[in-house]
Amino acid sequence: MTIANTINYPEQAADILGALESVEGIIGARGIEISLHHLILLRASQINGCAYCVKMHTRDARKDGETDKRLDHLIVWKCVNDFTAREKAAFAWTEALTELHKAPDLASLRSELKEHFSDNEIASLTSIVAMINLWNRIQISNH
Repeated sequence: MTIANTINYPEQAADILGALESVEGIIGARGIEISLHHLILLRASQINGCAYCVKMHTRDARKDGETDKRLDHLIVWKCVNDFTAREKAAFAWTEALTELHKAPDLASLRSELKEHFSDNEIASLTSIVAMINLWNRIQISNH
């Protein structure tokens, strides 16, 4: 179904989307475990209200072995024990970089991250969050 006045990004910006996909390949090769990668993509997409991306990342996570229980609980990750401290640190970082209007204490969040991730991994996590926010905004622009 085509919505009036939408932009066909694959047609109009194939070069840009191709470059973004290349960046995704680089990020994916940096070593963040695939299960966490999926959950970060899904959490940012939930926050951004991108239904297309939520559906896609939920499907992809299930395909790679993620459980329905953890997927169902992701939105309330702070209140459940289904996630490791490492995952929770990554989710807090994801939320801080996605919900910019909340002005979180990034120094404190970085300290928490450094307990569970190397600087290289933190750079990868930051790139994952930045890219999904970019993809969400491209998709949302046609809502």
